[in-house]
Amino acid sequence: MTLEQQLSVLVKSAVKALYTIEVEDSQIQWQKTRPEFEGNITLVVFPFVKLARKAPAQIATEIGEWLTANGEGLVAKFNAVQGFLNLVIDDAFWIRQLQAIDTDANYGQQPDRHQLMMVEYSSPNTNKPLHLGHVRNNLLGYSIARIQEANGWKVVKTNIVNDRGIHICKSMLAWLKYGNGETPESSGKKGDHLIGDYYVRFDKEYKTQIAELMAAGKDEETAKREAPLMLEAQEMLRKWEANDPEVRALWAKMNSWVYAGFDETYQRMGVSFDKIYYESNTYLEGKSEVEKGLASGAFYRREDGSVWADLTKDGLDEKLLLRSDGTSVYMTQDIGTAKLRFQDYPIDKMVYVVGNEQEYHFKVLSILLDRLGFPFGKELVHFSYGMVELPNGKMKSREGTVVDADDLMDKMVEDAKEISKDKVNTLQGITEEEANEIARKVGLGALKYFILKVDPRKNMLFNPAESIDFNGNTGPFIQYTYARIQSVLRKAESQWTLGSLVSLDPKELALIQRLCEYPAIVRNAGENFSPAVICNYAYDLACDFNSFYHDLSILNEPDSNKRALRLLLAKNVAKVIQSALGLLGIEVPERM
Repeated sequence: MTLEQQLSVLVKSAVKALYTIEVEDSQIQWQKTRPEFEGNITLVVFPFVKLARKAPAQIATEIGEWLTANGEGLVAKFNAVQGFLNLVIDDAFWIRQLQAIDTDANYGQQPDRHQLMMVEYSSPNTNKPLHLGHVRNNLLGYSIARIQEANGWKVVKTNIVNDRGIHICKSMLAWLKYGNGETPESSGKKGDHLIGDYYVRFDKEYKTQIAELMAAGKDEETAKREAPLMLEAQEMLRKWEANDPEVRALWAKMNSWVYAGFDETYQRMGVSFDKIYYESNTYLEGKSEVEKGLASGAFYRREDGSVWADLTKDGLDEKLLLRSDGTSVYMTQDIGTAKLRFQDYPIDKMVYVVGNEQEYHFKVLSILLDRLGFPFGKELVHFSYGMVELPNGKMKSREGTVVDADDLMDKMVEDAKEISKDKVNTLQGITEEEANEIARKVGLGALKYFILKVDPRKNMLFNPAESIDFNGNTGPFIQYTYARIQSVLRKAESQWTLGSLVSLDPKELALIQRLCEYPAIVRNAGENFSPAVICNYAYDLACDFNSFYHDLSILNEPDSNKRALRLLLAKNVAKVIQSALGLLGIEVPERM
């Protein structure tokens, strides 16, 4: 039972004993005590004024006196400020709370809800490697899944791979024309990087053809439409959908290269999936549902043969579902994927982790699924997040100006290795392999924390140098706090036990109170789908510990009971830091 719950029971008893009235839970309001007053928690008395028919200050005083006399030692003292009752909780309660945290192996975890949530994230195209935008998507999706698991959900982490479409054909066609049989093995490149190079090559050659057509008198739109490369790519897409064996064989070969590259990047990033869907398998389901909608009158066909949904009555516009040549669009695929997912799993909540530029898309998807008769249509959740920007502007993958995820992780690890070199060299007996592992954890921890600490709804500017700083609101600062505690615990006596209760220093009390907040923080992060809530808490906890560590001795404390208390406190700060960072997908090094 939390402090608020225990106190609420006592307040109900106090009000009944003092004023012979019953109060509801909703009438009992708790606040954090303002810093200028003494107290750990504050009761708002105003809801009782009308019922008790007394002045707020008198009611606060009477309830405070009752709680100190009848509260079984929970309330040590109080002060009443008008309609606010500031309560000082006895030190024995906080020490019991610390001991309870220490014995709870799953501290912060919420009870099993017996419900299933599916979280979709990543959603890469198989024509290019993962880039910085994908990094934010993957880190948010994976962290949200971990946070929801901590909140009692059974979570299925899923990925829809966009492995078909005109963009895929562009890479395939460029490889056929300009690749000379190049493979990942012959080039020494990861497969996703190799295919991405040919996507960029297509765009370069396509622009050259457009310029030539415009020089011959064509307007720009006509030149784009009639460029031979684009016409060939469109024909390749039609052959793919017609199951042309040569096109399909090429597609399977090149996609296999990309998947191997993706797997390597995902593993290094520390994210994973329970189920992967492929657009090449789901788009036919979507086309089938569109045809059913056409037959039922939910959709209509235009003169050119294309199929559309009229959403004007829903305050939107008209949405293309099938092109005039019968090929599908993203919306068609998403309809099919949603249908298959709800067939495969008893999903209670479906969450799409997709950038805010797709908000309109998911509004339309929800309406279309509902119109097609799927009961889950209106319940879909689009977790919309902002874009990642760089000091020199946005990324454009077709022009080869992206920040590649693999290169970014390389740089973060190298930066961590360089910055921590002096610190690592002071560690006794550390091997080069161990030093490299520390640099990996610190570099990737810096990247993950910097991205996740930002409110996900906001656009963000990624600054690698700022993210790797060992001071300030960064992943390395929190990781270093954890490593510092592990160093203290290694030096401590092999056995230490808290004996008789001791009075708490304000720094100790602040730390215990911060630890007690953790379950509520996890709930808050889950309700708001916000890893940033966990980041802010982990940073505050690390700051509180460092202030405590600066002012109070641990190992050199002469009083064995106080020393045991501080060791127990340090141990559980480390435990909660590790738990919180784990919800963010961040590893903690034992030494730094």
